[in-house]
Order: sequence, then C-alpha cells, then structure tokens
Amino acid sequence: MLQTRIIPCLQLINDSLVKTVKFDNHGYIGDPINTVRIFNELEVDELCFLDIRASLQNRQPNLELLQQISNECFMPLSYGGGVKDFETAQRILSIGFEKIVLNTNAYRDNGLLRKISEHFGAQAVIGSIDVKKNLWGKYQAYVNDGTEKIAIDPVEWAKKLEGLGVGELLLSSIDRDGTWAGYDLEITQKIASAVNIPVIANGGAGSISDIGDVVHKAHASAAALGSMVVYQKKGMGVLVNFPDKKLVEAILK
Repeated sequence: MLQTRIIPCLQLINDSLVKTVKFDNHGYIGDPINTVRIFNELEVDELCFLDIRASLQNRQPNLELLQQISNECFMPLSYGGGVKDFETAQRILSIGFEKIVLNTNAYRDNGLLRKISEHFGAQAVIGSIDVKKNLWGKYQAYVNDGTEKIAIDPVEWAKKLEGLGVGELLLSSIDRDGTWAGYDLEITQKIASAVNIPVIANGGAGSISDIGDVVHKAHASAAALGSMVVYQKKGMGVLVNFPDKKLVEAILK
C-alpha cells in the first residue's frame, strides 16, 4: 500500500455512478457494482462514494446499494450523502463501511457529527468541505452540493470540524472539479497547515504530477481522484482505471 493514499472518489446519484464538472453537468459513468469489481482487481487503497444529490433532494442513503457495494468491495470504504441521523450512520457502518462523510448535515447539526465521533471514534468520521472562489478571489465554503454558501471561512470551518471530532477532512474544490486542471494548491495548503488531522485533496487531478504537487507543495495527506479513474483521458470515453503505482511512488518520493 502506498504511504500516501490515492483514493478514487466516486459520485453517485441514487444508484447510478456519475461524474460532474464544477459540481454540474453530470455524465453517466456506469454501474457502481461493476466499478467496484474493477477497483478490486486494481488493488486500490480505499474507495469513497458520495451521493452528491442526496441532501439537496432530501433523500435517504440507498442502503440496498451500499450493502451490495460493501459485499463486493475488498478495500476500506467511506460514504457520504443524506446522512441526517445517528441511526443511519450506524446502519452504514454496520454493513461494512469504515467511514461516514458529513458535509451538509455536519453544518446543520454539529451534535450529529460529535455523537458519531464519540461512539465510533474520530477515524470513522470525515468532515467534507466544498470550497469555491468568489468574484473577488476569496474562498467560501458551501453545502447542499455547492448550492448554499455558508457564513464561515473555510479555514475556520476546518478548525471547527477538527474540534467537533472528525478524523480527517475531504477538501473539494468546486472550481477544479472535473476540469483536469490540477488541485487547488492554495486552499489545500491553507487548510492542511491549520489543522492537525489528515486532509484529502479532491477536485482537479489530471495527471500523476498533480498528485505529487498536492502532496509535496500543499501538504495533503491523501489525494482523491475522480475523472482520472473513470475516463480514458480528458475528452475521451469512460474507462475505469487507476494510475500505475510505481509511477505514483516515484513522484511521491
């Protein structure tokens, strides 16, 4: 296993695997179960599934699909989307997921995050922060699939999430999502230097060198991949894949 985790971050809308660009214009990728089987063969470090419209559409997690994913998957799993209460989180963890990702409902209900963390341990909770620059270049945090701006600075929100008991942070750049333009190194570095928990950088990866940059220059503890692991190349068709681990190891030295 690589010392720096490289994590496919897979987007769901209910039972379909999709991929967005800047949190919009999603394209259909395929069946999540078949995708899990491919990643099993590729021996990836772990998988993250996010039902990106669940909170926005006020939907519960698709527990039947999550059970199927857990049954098929050989590596650690995390899930986010529509987790509004402790019982739902407990159910997802009981069927084989190791971590719950909380974004909208971490903001809505700090007590939910704290309760999950206290019961299952900080390692079972990932705080998710979606960020975007405004017209004046200032970073702002969003919930509800990037549709609702919240009145707290992203760096301060990261610190608060750490204090509430999350074990790591998933930092997603709305501006970079699906662009293949590289991670947002500036906000990643700001948040990674402000907290004492791992930061998973997400949004924009287009090459192995982008992974090296976000780890070495912005001090991310892990790199999430979206487009890179579901498309052949930018502008080309669907192909579930994973970067050559020897090449990744070489650039992370």
